[in-house]
Formats: sequence, structure tokens, C-alpha cells
Amino acid sequence: MNIEFDAPIWYWRGPAPFYFVTVPDDLSDALKAISGSVTYGWGMIPVRAQIGASRWATALFPKDGAYIVPLKVAIRRAEHLNEGDVVTVRLDV
Repeated sequence: MNIEFDAPIWYWRGPAPFYFVTVPDDLSDALKAISGSVTYGWGMIPVRAQIGASRWATALFPKDGAYIVPLKVAIRRAEHLNEGDVVTVRLDV
């Protein structure tokens, strides 16, 4: 399954702060439909993600009925990304 969407980057201030992009509801629903066959536990879905020229392996987290894509520091630096930037995300599930 290949997914592409545009969404803003947001910051989560928790015990381990991190930046994320939320998968839109309709695409999250499609991911939920296949999650039973692709998850490795806790609802996490392994993917290959791409923003700009940067590609990396990660896992989607379920949150508030949708899925979120974590953005590593190295990716944000390589692509010059900040909170609030709208990015095009490509996911290969």
C-alpha cells in the first residue's frame, strides 16, 4: 500500500518531545483496515517514509483515531523543516 498526503508538522511536548505529521482521517481509516495484517504490536505499522529527498524506516503510531508519522531530527535538519511547515509525505506500508 502506498500513500501520499500533505499535512503540517506539529510538536508534542512530552517526557520525550518529538515532531509528527498526522495522516488524514480517510487514509488513517484505510490503514486501520489493514492494520491487523501489518502491525507488529500496540497498533504500530512499519513503513518506509519519504519527505523531499529523505527516506527512512519508521512506524506509524495510532493516536486519537488516526495515525501519526514521527519525524527524526536528522530528517528535519536534512529537509530544513520546522513546526507548522506543510510537507508532502509518502508512505510505503
